[in-house]
Amino acid sequence: MPPGSISAYLVAEALAGAHLRRLDTGPVLRAAGIDPVALTRPGARVTTDQYAMLWRGLTLLLDDEFFAMNPRRLKRGSFGFMCAAAREAPDLAAAFRIMTRFLMLAFDGVDLRLLRHGDQAELVMRGRRPSATAAATESAQPTDAGPPRAFADFTIWLMLHGAACWLIGRRIAIQRVDIRAKAPVYIDDYRRLFCDDLRFGQPVSRLVFAAALLDMPVDRSRRSLTRFLKQAPGNILVRYRNADAWLVRVRHQLRDRHPDDWPDIDRLAADFGVSTATLHRRLAAEGQSYRSIKDALRLDIATEVLRDPAASVADAAAAAGFADPSSFHRAFRKWTGVSPGRYRRDGGIVAP
Repeated sequence: MPPGSISAYLVAEALAGAHLRRLDTGPVLRAAGIDPVALTRPGARVTTDQYAMLWRGLTLLLDDEFFAMNPRRLKRGSFGFMCAAAREAPDLAAAFRIMTRFLMLAFDGVDLRLLRHGDQAELVMRGRRPSATAAATESAQPTDAGPPRAFADFTIWLMLHGAACWLIGRRIAIQRVDIRAKAPVYIDDYRRLFCDDLRFGQPVSRLVFAAALLDMPVDRSRRSLTRFLKQAPGNILVRYRNADAWLVRVRHQLRDRHPDDWPDIDRLAADFGVSTATLHRRLAAEGQSYRSIKDALRLDIATEVLRDPAASVADAAAAAGFADPSSFHRAFRKWTGVSPGRYRRDGGIVAP
């Protein structure tokens, strides 16, 4: 079963800055095992490993870890430096203050604050339009003077969230994400990376999580930092997890069974030795639901079968646990935006 995939929409977002600078992205795509033609087909996706390789390749091409979305580059090594500095903090609250200060120094047009309100904490980001002076200093690198891109805000949240999860050694469940930009055409992957509660067109961008996490100690060695950075950004894209996360535990219970044999929520809760209400609550705290986990696994199963030329769409439906082909077609179109037949004909997931 593939570890996950990323929509071609997010690939296009990552490539936009390089295209604006009229740079040849063909070598970067080929190095990541991505077929540029296949990316143009409806429903196309790449693996998380391919997207991580693309991220690293674009960083080298642009000397910018922020995909050329800011007048001042976030030069190569910036993310690692930020993590190294935050590693010295006594707790997560102090680490967030270090990281937000660093990003405000590194970026033009970004104001980041950590706020605490009762049992909720939030990172709040406000944007400032780049000044004429700032834009002129990077005259060789055109900037987008239009409204903020959702992809830009999500990229900052992805970096901060991934670093924070590593710093305390556990995945931080996101409760809500506010984004200043209008909702882009495709948002399903953002839900999978963060949470279901995404709100667009907001006055400020905001990442909301449990305030109790701010008091957790930071205790990471240099060796751990080296390992984390070596695996980035792939480890961030799969939503940094520890073995005790309920998402991981539920997936582990389901992944080796056929969907027809998946237990209902009551039986699953009993297997874990907790009540059904407790399991619902613990999954919700991680931004998950039992249904969303099952749907994600069904999609992974279906797309894996559809990659096999010898398998039929009916085989994919049966493997994903659909007795009725029409139900499978409706579900697959909801998940990917295209029919399984179209997905199959157009190449679907771009294979390495």
